[in-house]
Amino acid sequence: MSHKAGFVNIIGNPNVGKSTLMNAFVGERLSIITSKAQTTRHRILGIVNGDDFQVILSDTPGIIKPAYEMQKSMMDFVKSAFEDADVLIYMVEIGEKELKDEDFFAKIIKAKIPVLLLLNKIDKSNQEELEVQMDLWKEKVPNAEIYAISALENFNVQEVFARILGLLPESPAYYPKDALTDKPERFFVNETIREKILLNYDKEIPYSVEIETEEFLEDEKIIRIRSVIMVERDTQKGIIIGHKGAALKKVGMQSREDLEKFFGKQIHIELFVKVNKDWRSNQYQLRRFGYNQK
Repeated sequence: MSHKAGFVNIIGNPNVGKSTLMNAFVGERLSIITSKAQTTRHRILGIVNGDDFQVILSDTPGIIKPAYEMQKSMMDFVKSAFEDADVLIYMVEIGEKELKDEDFFAKIIKAKIPVLLLLNKIDKSNQEELEVQMDLWKEKVPNAEIYAISALENFNVQEVFARILGLLPESPAYYPKDALTDKPERFFVNETIREKILLNYDKEIPYSVEIETEEFLEDEKIIRIRSVIMVERDTQKGIIIGHKGAALKKVGMQSREDLEKFFGKQIHIELFVKVNKDWRSNQYQLRRFGYNQK
C-alpha cells in the first residue's frame, strides 16, 4: 500500500481562523486562539497521522507590515511557509477583500504548488454575501480551489482535509507516527501562559510579554514547572502581578488547569515576572526566545 506525506502550510491575515483550522485538523489545541491580533508568533507544526498518510500542518503568524524586529522575524516564518509547502492554504474570512502585503499576495497567485483558498466564518454570512465573496476570490486567485468553511463550527473541514490527502505526494513519513508536533513540552507551557495573558490583560501588555520556562521536571504523577514572564518595563511588571499578586495568581491557576488537560498529569506551576528592557527589538534576545532563526 502506498504512503502519502507532505507539508500543508496555512497563511492569511491576522484573526482569519488559521489556528482554529489547524487545531480542528489535529484534534488538539496546539495553537493559541484568542480574539486579539498577532496571537501566533511562531511557525507551529501539527501532525496528523493515518495508516497510509502523514499530514504536517503549519500554522503561521498573521500577515502584517512589521513595525519592529520581533514582527520582522514573525514575517520570516510566513515567508518560509512558501519554501517547503506541498499544499498551500490561503485563508480569508467573509468580508475580507485583500491581503495586507501585496508581495505575499503575488507569491500566492504565482505559486507552482496546489493552493486551497478557504473562505472562513461563513456562519456569519448569508447565501447572497457568500456567492459575491466566492466570485471575488475566484477572480483574484484564479489558480486556487475555493472552499467555503466554518473552522469554528467544523463545517466543510473534513472535506478540505480529504482534498489535502488527494493532493499530497507519495512519500514515507517525515516524523514518527506517534508525533503530534515538532515543538518541545516547554513551548506549550510558554504558549499556554501567554494565552492567559492575552485573555486577562489589555492594550500593549500582551504584546510586550515573552515567556521562558526555566524548569520542567516530570515525575510519574506530577510535572513541576517554573516559568518567567518577561516584560519590557517596570510599570508592566506591576500590572502583570496586580494588587497583592492577584492578577498573576489568576494567570497561574488558568494555566495550570489547561496544562493538566494537555499533559494528562497534575501540574505544579510557579510564575515569576522579570523586566527585560526592549527585548522585542534586541537581536540577541529574539534569538534566545526562538525568533530570528535564519
